[in-house]
Amino acid sequence: MLKLNHVTKSYDQNVIFSDLSLEVKKGEVVVILGPSGCGKSTLLRCINGLEKIQEGDILLEDELIGHQSKQMPLIRQKIGMVFQSYELFPHMDVLHNIILGPTKAQGRDKAETIKEAERLLARVGLLDKKNAYPRQLSGGQKQRVAIVRALCMKPEILLFDEVTAALDPEMVREVLDVILSLAKEGSTMVIVTHEMEFARAIADRIIFLDEGKIIEEADPETFFTNPKTKRAKQFLNLFKFE
Repeated sequence: MLKLNHVTKSYDQNVIFSDLSLEVKKGEVVVILGPSGCGKSTLLRCINGLEKIQEGDILLEDELIGHQSKQMPLIRQKIGMVFQSYELFPHMDVLHNIILGPTKAQGRDKAETIKEAERLLARVGLLDKKNAYPRQLSGGQKQRVAIVRALCMKPEILLFDEVTAALDPEMVREVLDVILSLAKEGSTMVIVTHEMEFARAIADRIIFLDEGKIIEEADPETFFTNPKTKRAKQFLNLFKFE
């Protein structure tokens, strides 16, 4: 579904990652791990077309993702992205935050979109908050709304960028449970996270990124129990696993 072919991203002379290649199959959950500053979030933003790459190609179902593509607005509708900082519109209630994209960008029927939004809100336990404003929600509730907003666009792939990083520990579980349920339903996802136990439970494949390179790639059990590289072992030694 998703292909990155020899992708390089830099800011002036600062190379974030170089000659990076990666494929994601339909229905696969790929988790990207690595130390802070290694380019994980930037990689997601490049996949979504929010950042311009300097070399290589990124393709979603053989459609080129790039700033020069006239089809980019349509391609981006196929990519749902959930950010660390929620990015909800503060002047809109929950329901209107969710239906804005489908009705304005996709031209979908408002009444049908509201029904879909309400169905998804009920699924994540927030139907009673549909008329609330973001300031009236907890961090975990805001993040669940952000996930519903992405799902309501009916994307073909979902990108999650450190969606629990801004949350209190008590709120993390409610967000991770929603993402786990999406994985069980066969959603295609690329996830950047520092939640190691969550990564181990949800991933079909782990990508370990460091200094702009894919250092290691493996299924989760192999990566967490028998990492092949010294750098991955050093990284995992920072965490305790039961």
